[in-house]
Amino acid sequence: MTGVCGCCGALRPRYKRLVDNIFPEDPEDGLVKANMEKLTFYALSAPEKLDRIGAYLSERLSRDVARHRYGYVCIAMEALDQLLMACHCQSINLFVESFLKMVRKLLEADKPNLQILGTNSFVKFANIEEDTPSYHRSYDFFVSRFSEMCHSNYEDPDIRTKIRMAGIKGLQGVVRKTVNDELQANIWDPQHMDKIVPSLLFNLQSGEGTESRSPSPLQASEKERESPAKLTERCFRELLGRAAYGNIKNAVTPVLMHLDNHSLWEGKTFAVRCFKIIMYSIQSQHSHLVIQQLLGHVDANSKSSATVRAGIVEVLLEAAGIAASGSVGPTVLEVFNTLLRHLRLSVDYELTGSYNCTNIGTKIIKEHEERQLQEAVIRTIGSFANTLPTYQRSEVMLFIMGKIPIPGMHPMLPSTGSGPEGNRMIQVMLLKSLRQVTCGFQTTNMLTALPNSFLDPLLSFALLEDAEIRLLVLEILVSLIDRHNNLPKFSTIFIISDISVLKLKVDKCSRQDNLFMKKHAQHLYRHIYLCSKEQSSVQPHFEKLYSLLALISMELANEEVVVDLIRVALALQDLALSSEEMLPVYSRCAVHALSSAYLNLISQLTTVPAFCQHVHEVIEMRQKESPCLLPEDVFIENPKIPKTLEKLEGELLFQQAKITEVLGGSGYNTERLATPYVPQFTDEDRLSKRKSVGETISLQVELNGVKVCVYSPVDSVGMEEQEKEHRRQVVEKFQKAPFEEIAAHCGARATMLQSKLNQIFEITIRPPPSPSGTITSSYGQTQSRSVPVYEMKFPDLCVY
Repeated sequence: MTGVCGCCGALRPRYKRLVDNIFPEDPEDGLVKANMEKLTFYALSAPEKLDRIGAYLSERLSRDVARHRYGYVCIAMEALDQLLMACHCQSINLFVESFLKMVRKLLEADKPNLQILGTNSFVKFANIEEDTPSYHRSYDFFVSRFSEMCHSNYEDPDIRTKIRMAGIKGLQGVVRKTVNDELQANIWDPQHMDKIVPSLLFNLQSGEGTESRSPSPLQASEKERESPAKLTERCFRELLGRAAYGNIKNAVTPVLMHLDNHSLWEGKTFAVRCFKIIMYSIQSQHSHLVIQQLLGHVDANSKSSATVRAGIVEVLLEAAGIAASGSVGPTVLEVFNTLLRHLRLSVDYELTGSYNCTNIGTKIIKEHEERQLQEAVIRTIGSFANTLPTYQRSEVMLFIMGKIPIPGMHPMLPSTGSGPEGNRMIQVMLLKSLRQVTCGFQTTNMLTALPNSFLDPLLSFALLEDAEIRLLVLEILVSLIDRHNNLPKFSTIFIISDISVLKLKVDKCSRQDNLFMKKHAQHLYRHIYLCSKEQSSVQPHFEKLYSLLALISMELANEEVVVDLIRVALALQDLALSSEEMLPVYSRCAVHALSSAYLNLISQLTTVPAFCQHVHEVIEMRQKESPCLLPEDVFIENPKIPKTLEKLEGELLFQQAKITEVLGGSGYNTERLATPYVPQFTDEDRLSKRKSVGETISLQVELNGVKVCVYSPVDSVGMEEQEKEHRRQVVEKFQKAPFEEIAAHCGARATMLQSKLNQIFEITIRPPPSPSGTITSSYGQTQSRSVPVYEMKFPDLCVY
């Protein structure tokens, strides 16, 4: 009887009759809209029937798929879509199960059209906000199937593109449906991310030639929307934009693995593009998490080729530039520590020529690749530093300085057989890193931003014989002092008749700047002087020395500093005239040119007409009779230098007496101006090269109770002269005296020192006061008598 009723249309359930009526006799006629409206009204009126309607539609669709009646399949899916959009009731969950079963059936089919049809229906479903949550629904199949479609290799390129785009849209739908539903399986789990992210990157790579133009794509044309790469980028951005703090790692890790597995670090272009998308898409407060993952990946690839390491570092460079200020996170110094460690590692690899790799044995190093890596690390350090506030950048500067091996101060770093050359190379690399960090560094209080612990070791490098290191130190110094971007105006040395055309920015020297110069001025002058007399100094060195003198005049000059700078410039002229220094002709001409260019500048800054007139007259005379003393003939590609430099005198030289006279009339300190500048010798010399053993010893002894070793500037000009004469006597004594006399002197000094110490101990270390009073010694001197505590008599009130 049941079978008979099933065959009779009038006796079939109403929901089945309503479903059957939406299908026309000819599938090309499409869905019967009037009957579809009846079916929809019935489903809304009797929601408990919705699951049966879904099951029956699913049954019909499966039969039509098996019979290849694809027209009716499309009608069934259209009906399902309309029912989904119309029905939002508590019973929809059961209907959704039937719907997903039908979508799954289409996705499993071999026909591309059915796969695309199923995907489109799934995307519509994904955009529906359900009223009730689902506790048991799973999307694992859809993640896997859509990922496969993203990698489609269908023969027809047009159909292949459509399948891939359907897969991308499907993954986008899965993410939208699950990312905000806490009851769903977590889409951020590695098992899902390891399928979704590589699928997106695979399609993104197919459009690698089309670079992302902006942090968020502009309105694209219809043709661009049809591109899998463009669609992938939008999907990838949406995925990353939805990532919470705890999900960033799971989203980025597959990216790193994909770039590793397909050797995409070496090209750098695609890797940089990927991480630009990541950095622009995630929430800005999460940027440091990506940075930390990249740093960890650099560590993980420490034994990879230099091109791979350089590619990761280049990505770090781009990511740091995008990250918001201070987004490096709480481990700022750890970032720089990691980069500096890999810089050191690269230097060791370059020097040793190879290293042992676990998988492939000994790996031979290509020197030029390691150099490229080192430059990339240095640029990245600078990029990170530029995102930091001033106080943190000061900490980074101190941190890097603490890593530089300095003889006598910071220990030489251990190296894998690289020896002194390794330490020299790491000095150069770290100073280059420091130069990057100080580039654009501006602070209102240089005294706190540049403490002794930074400046002292930095200035000590200016005494080394290595010309490259000295130049780096000068570049760092001018970067630190230039706070008003005046440096480009002094990049070359030249005589300018009117400095007003330079449009210099000069501020009044602040109290902090005055304190800074009072503390460090003598050290700066001394290093300028000593760098000028180095025979290995070439044009770039003199250009930086000129920049340094000019910037001190712009940024840190008060009246006392101006006087000292003029004295230094005149001392440089005397240095070039001195026959004792044995300077080559080029160095002598270069020092003369440096002195003349700076005196021309400072005379115009002081605005004393007579001073300007004197400088102008000397320069004019040099232009006529000895142009090799001016920068225009010296600091050019082919310097016009004579073979010998005749003795210079008279109007060709700047006269200290004349300058003292004209400046004294304008209120400057004539006593200080009249005293030639003499550089101080301090313990810094012990940290670098030495001219003789006698100089080394003289810095560590005292003669007649006067200390030769000094750090602080000498305030009195007379004291400077005494210091100079005293030093000369000590050096002469240790150079010419017999060894026995020197030994006796040192022994006497040791005895005298011990005697003084004993006197100090006598004064400062006394026995405890005794309530028993004092005793008188045999010599009539009163002495305190020490009484044991148990014999002391205390007042009654003190005992309880």
